[in-house]
Amino acid sequence: MQALRKEPLTVYGDGKQTRSFQYVSDLVEGLMRLMEGEHIGPFNLGNPGEFTMLELAEVVQETIDPNAKIEFRPNTEDDPHKRKPDISRAKELLGWEPKVSLRKGLPLMVSDFRQRIFGDHKEGSNTNNASSS
Repeated sequence: MQALRKEPLTVYGDGKQTRSFQYVSDLVEGLMRLMEGEHIGPFNLGNPGEFTMLELAEVVQETIDPNAKIEFRPNTEDDPHKRKPDISRAKELLGWEPKVSLRKGLPLMVSDFRQRIFGDHKEGSNTNNASSS
């Protein structure tokens, strides 16, 4: 949203902490396989694709606004350094793994946000969006 509003992109700390991002269609597919299957117990349906927060800011720059500035702010004490889900159980028992990469899903999400928030119809009318895991 900061990039769409032409605001500086906030990165906390040194930006080396990692996160995994998942497109909602991948999560829905995983949930459907879990509900329709016979397996019980916890399953991690996240995306193991790992990005540093600085890398995310750079992908957002490339996708939305190459002139966007990155602004570093002090990190919070409770910010986890690494988030990378282990989806081996979902792959093995559900035959599931995410298919939409961050670089593929981000432009779709941006198009949807532009349409919903700014009423911009130039970039298409995709109604999916992304979630973080």
